[in-house]
Amino acid sequence: MRKAIVQYLFLFLVVTGAAVAQVPAGSRAVMGNAFVSLDDPKIALPTPALPRMAPELALQVYQQHSVEQNQKLAEFTDTTLVQAELPDTSQRGEYELVRNYSAQPRQLTYRSVKFTGDGFVKTNVITRLLQSEVDHVEKGDPEASAISEKNYKFSYKGTEELNGRLMHVFQLKPRRKDPSLFKGRILVDAYTGTLRRAEGTVSKSPSFFVKKIEFVQDFDDISGFTLPVFMRSTAKARIIGKAIVNVFHRGYDLKAQPSTNALLEGSN
Repeated sequence: MRKAIVQYLFLFLVVTGAAVAQVPAGSRAVMGNAFVSLDDPKIALPTPALPRMAPELALQVYQQHSVEQNQKLAEFTDTTLVQAELPDTSQRGEYELVRNYSAQPRQLTYRSVKFTGDGFVKTNVITRLLQSEVDHVEKGDPEASAISEKNYKFSYKGTEELNGRLMHVFQLKPRRKDPSLFKGRILVDAYTGTLRRAEGTVSKSPSFFVKKIEFVQDFDDISGFTLPVFMRSTAKARIIGKAIVNVFHRGYDLKAQPSTNALLEGSN
C-alpha cells in the first residue's frame, strides 16, 4: 500500500514541452537542516534596454516564444540533481544523474551518476518521479499541458518584482480538471515577455491517496531558450503525510534544429 501511494506522489509539470532546469550561480537548496551549494556558471544572453510591454503584449510574446521554442529545440544534455524527503518518516535521498533529451523522435533518458540516502526514497519516490517525466515527454501531448488560451483562463493581477526584475502577474484557471494542468499564476518579464515563474496547485490529483500537490517552478534564458531553472513540489498524502522534492539541472549542452537556410545550403 505504501509503495503504491508514493508512486503517485509527484508528476513533473512540464510547462514548456521538455522539463529541464538549472540553478542560478550562488544559489542554495534547503533539505531538512542541510544546504546544498550548486554554483555553476550559466549561459545567458545579455538583456538590452527595452521598453516596458503592456500585459497583453507580454503574454502574447511569451506564448509565441513557447511555440517557436518547441519547434527549434533539437536536443540537450544536462546534469540533474533530485532531492527527496519524507519528513514524517525522516527518510531522504539525493540522486545525481545525466539527462538526455531529443526532439525527433521525442525521447528522454537518464544515466545514473551517484545516489546517497534511503533506498526506499530512491526506488519509490525519485525513480518513479523520473519515470513520470519520461512518460510525459515521450507519450504526452505538449499542447494539452501548454499555458495557452485552449487550456487556461487568464486574469491580470498587476506587477511585482522577482530577482530585481519587474514582472506581469497573471492568474490561471484551468478550463478542465487534468493532472497536467494547474491552478495558480505565472510571472512574465515586463520587458522581454519571457516566463520567469509558474506556481500553484495541480488541478486534479493523480491518485485518491494524494490530497494535494503544490509546486513552484522558476525559469531562465539559456542559449536563446527559456527553460525551467528550479522546481520544488510538495505533496500531501492520506497515509504517509508530506513528501517534498527539489529538482535542479545544470551544465546544459543545447542544440537547435538546423535552420531552413542551412538545410538548403547542405543540399547544394
